[in-house]
Amino acid sequence: MKIKSVFSHSFAKYGKVLTGYDTTELLKKLDETTKKPDNAVIYEPGDAGLESLAIAKQFSDNAYGGMPVQVGYCNGNNTKLNCLEWHRGSELNIPSSDIVLLLAPLSSVKNGKLNTNCVEAFSVPAGTVVQVYETTLHYAPCNGVKAGEVSKDGFRVIIVLPKNTNTEKPAIKEIDFEDKLLWARNKWLIAHADAPEAKSGAFVGLIGTNIDISK
Repeated sequence: MKIKSVFSHSFAKYGKVLTGYDTTELLKKLDETTKKPDNAVIYEPGDAGLESLAIAKQFSDNAYGGMPVQVGYCNGNNTKLNCLEWHRGSELNIPSSDIVLLLAPLSSVKNGKLNTNCVEAFSVPAGTVVQVYETTLHYAPCNGVKAGEVSKDGFRVIIVLPKNTNTEKPAIKEIDFEDKLLWARNKWLIAHADAPEAKSGAFVGLIGTNIDISK
């Protein structure tokens, strides 16, 4: 599939690039203090070390208008789509190395179903602060691609979200159809049948090819 840039006009419906933030210290701490699996992806909603930095308050005050946030990370190696999720509230992604994001519009989901031909790929250069709107479907980052070759070095990515997102799923009584898709706190998810999440009980809603950028 064609990989576009987050600086392109095509990305405007999914999010925007934020400028003015000095992420040097944040990404240094990410690289020096967090693990990066060779054959898996790990995610931590909040990390005390990252949240202790001054930029965490800047994200809360500026990017989220004074709302409480969590600063965590998603690290590892990945080339597949597998699932798509969304939240109430935007998400910030800040990679320490180049990555690719697989995105689709939430408006394209009908009765929990989405054809994966709606998914678009966007490259994110290291150090870029990317805001992904709450109306954008997304999931784990993919390894960066350069000159048509997928990196084998994996990624480390800062993930900023409204406080308590992606923590324990609340116990709810289903009222609306979307309640069937709630996978964690403030996390609605649809999985591809081939994804590990589907085998763990996630709602299977991705129809078509389970995109793999390595292919």
